[in-house]
Amino acid sequence: MTTKKDGASITGLLQEYFCEVDNISAGILLRNDMNADEVIACYDQHADHQPVLVHAGFTAPKELAAALKKNTAGLDNVFIEDHAKMLYRKHFDQGKRILVRDGFKRQRNADYLPVEEFSDLHVTYDELRMTGFGDFLIAGDVYSESGGPAYAVAIHLTFIDPDKDDVMYVYHFISDTNDTPTDPAGKFAQALEKLIAKLDSDNSHILETEAIKEFRSLHAKGHFPGLGYIKKLSMKHHIETLADYLG
Repeated sequence: MTTKKDGASITGLLQEYFCEVDNISAGILLRNDMNADEVIACYDQHADHQPVLVHAGFTAPKELAAALKKNTAGLDNVFIEDHAKMLYRKHFDQGKRILVRDGFKRQRNADYLPVEEFSDLHVTYDELRMTGFGDFLIAGDVYSESGGPAYAVAIHLTFIDPDKDDVMYVYHFISDTNDTPTDPAGKFAQALEKLIAKLDSDNSHILETEAIKEFRSLHAKGHFPGLGYIKKLSMKHHIETLADYLG
């Protein structure tokens, strides 16, 4: 993806190492401070890297669509749903159309409800005239290089509910002692105990993925692998759940 700060370095990386790699595409991030001419120029610069337009705040869809029809044979489009509503998307009817939804309602760990709806895109994307769909896993569309101490530890696990038209939901298993940022291992054990209890109930709908097997192993060993690893396991479970659903 090209960005205002480091687009040149990414372009150089693509040109040096990935010119002949068919399964790598250049993502052209369409921001609200770009115009159609800049998008076309960026496309021309990366024409050998199967460019994909990532619509994330661009404000001139009609002008861009007209420019694309003059200058290209059609591009694949990724629409970030919160920034590219249906009226915006109708201008781009060529190539593949991927809709990405942020289904994770991020908040303080201690404030999560036990279960929330995550997304139904895996069921409805074709009815929205999309070729495919995506999401931001259980991290949400927020990136931060910094982090603070965890007063509460949360394990987020998605599941598909066949009793509710296969809508995807997310469980939030939260630790009980949340007054201080001390003892993350003990807090993880509390959250993990709730996860295992739900897994062993009759109606959790949680798929027994490889990630779930690892959570079970961590519970059996009483091992705390670190908060970062826990998040990776939750993401892995989410991907495995969708892969199983899609066959």
